Amino acid sequence: MLRKIVPALLLAAAPLSAQSTGTPVFHGPYRVFDRYEMGMNMSDAGNIAIEGFYGFSQASAKWDFALRGGVLDTGGDGKTALLVGFDMRYRMITQTVDFPLDGALISGVGASLVSGRSRLNIPIGISLGRRLNLTNSTVSLVPFAEPVLVPTFGSGESDVLVALGLGLDVRINRRFELRGAIGVGDIENFSIGFSIAR
Repeated sequence: MLRKIVPALLLAAAPLSAQSTGTPVFHGPYRVFDRYEMGMNMSDAGNIAIEGFYGFSQASAKWDFALRGGVLDTGGDGKTALLVGFDMRYRMITQTVDFPLDGALISGVGASLVSGRSRLNIPIGISLGRRLNLTNSTVSLVPFAEPVLVPTFGSGESDVLVALGLGLDVRINRRFELRGAIGVGDIENFSIGFSIAR
């Protein structure tokens, strides 16, 4: 029964995209756009991955969504994995005198699709951080931490990955942001990227 369900889930996930592609791309607690953003990430978790993304929301909403797609070099066998997914962020914690960080629930669904080694990932995490505005500048910094659990299914045994993402988002102005993160635990190494917002 499970052998029939898993391929069906992988096929259902194919048109989607997300952080949940298994790469060390982690999210800060804030969105940087009013209506949408587009950007790219490059990551190295042992093999190089390149992903593009498109995020969207409503101007005053606490939530935003992102579609993500890309490719991953799987190593010495010459195969390339297709990465697809869907990310969701819901802002749920606002800093106070008692708790100095902002926070957002991060989740989604995504897949790494390659012959004989396809995986479906469902990350569930919380991103905690705070925006630091530089004096007399349009530049702001958001250091953040994102602990995450990632149930993963597909070729081979099912598993639950546990990771901690540590990141820094550097907002240059209202339209452009640079992003970097490192992962420790089951999703390791680093990612760099950028976002163009509207």
